[in-house]
Amino acid sequence: MAEEIKKHLQDILNKIDGLQCILFTDRDGVPLLKVNTEKVPESVVKPSFISTFCLAIDQGSKLGLGRTSNLICIYSQHQIVQMNKLPIIITFVASENCNTGQILALEKQLDSVVGVLTSTVAET
Repeated sequence: MAEEIKKHLQDILNKIDGLQCILFTDRDGVPLLKVNTEKVPESVVKPSFISTFCLAIDQGSKLGLGRTSNLICIYSQHQIVQMNKLPIIITFVASENCNTGQILALEKQLDSVVGVLTSTVAET
């Protein structure tokens, strides 16, 4: 089952020009599933970087903005798109010129993967 999911994710990675990594983690940044190209910088897939997303969504809710569903950060050479599917966080790493809309459109396609990983996290 895990190999089928990885193959599906690798196909998605190859279809979107500039997408370099799809990473599923728990809210602490612990990696559960990852597919990537050789171009992805290691610093953006470290648990300490990923876990800051949960801090950011908590701060947003304290400001009365409601539940955060997505967070997009664009840097000089990369963009990071994170989706809140608690207890799962999906992180996409892409080049700065990758189409962000294409990444956001993947949300529904990945719901089945999130369901499998959520049940796995709940069991442990």
